[in-house]
Amino acid sequence: MALKSYKPTSPGRRGLVLVDKTGLWKGRPVKALTEGKKKTGGRNNKGHVTSRGIAGGHKQKYRVIDFKRRKFGVEGTVERLEYDPNRTAFIALVTYTDGEQAYIIAPQRMDVGDKVIADEKTDTKPGNAMLLSNMPVGTIVHNVEMKPNKGGQIARSAGTYAQVVGRDRGMVIVRLNSGEQRYIRGECMGTVGAVSNPDNSNQTFAKAGRTRWKGRRPLTRGVAKNPVDHPHGGGEGRTSGGRHPVTPWGKPTKGARTRKNKQTDKMIIRSRHAKKKR
Repeated sequence: MALKSYKPTSPGRRGLVLVDKTGLWKGRPVKALTEGKKKTGGRNNKGHVTSRGIAGGHKQKYRVIDFKRRKFGVEGTVERLEYDPNRTAFIALVTYTDGEQAYIIAPQRMDVGDKVIADEKTDTKPGNAMLLSNMPVGTIVHNVEMKPNKGGQIARSAGTYAQVVGRDRGMVIVRLNSGEQRYIRGECMGTVGAVSNPDNSNQTFAKAGRTRWKGRRPLTRGVAKNPVDHPHGGGEGRTSGGRHPVTPWGKPTKGARTRKNKQTDKMIIRSRHAKKKR
């Protein structure tokens, strides 16, 4: 889907660029596949703010998505493509031949009326799901599991994808968008194709209110605060902080490595932090 520009009929529309959603379903989602969703406002059970920058926003219903795709051998038909307020990707309503319905993440080039199927091995067609061990090398995939039967965790956001680049010792080597290469067990499922809505990151919201509708509050820069409120605060005139970026509580941020998981470090072949050869 393409981007849609608006005429500057008001200050809030000047420069507004959104994804064109003319091909999406205009009605409500399937009630049986939705759940209530309560907003926390970033507060915990004591009413204390534990996540800053969260408040307000439009009320949303949660769409139950089938991330596992383990309904083997049953063909489904894409009834419609829908907008999902809970994620950047579009979703597709699939009706299977046995009458069951489910929402799946819609890949690029999927259209209404397309047939999809999940099996241990099937055609490499966008929307089809199969075991990673049975995918040809070079296949573009999304919604990739990290553990069998856990459901897809990798490459679920708009426009993202991973690529099967090889096989080794019963494992499949997958290259992620970040540049990381890692081993994943061959019994894990993956869906063929890249995720829909690749233009999501090219939108321009043009006014602060449109961000507030998403439930995001403004963020005050640390360098604009006083020393009592932030480590970057204070100083005569405008300053740039004078130290590496930290949170208001002094913990490193903006790229500081915090990952400590020795159990799965052995699955990473090439880190996303590895310097690229020029």
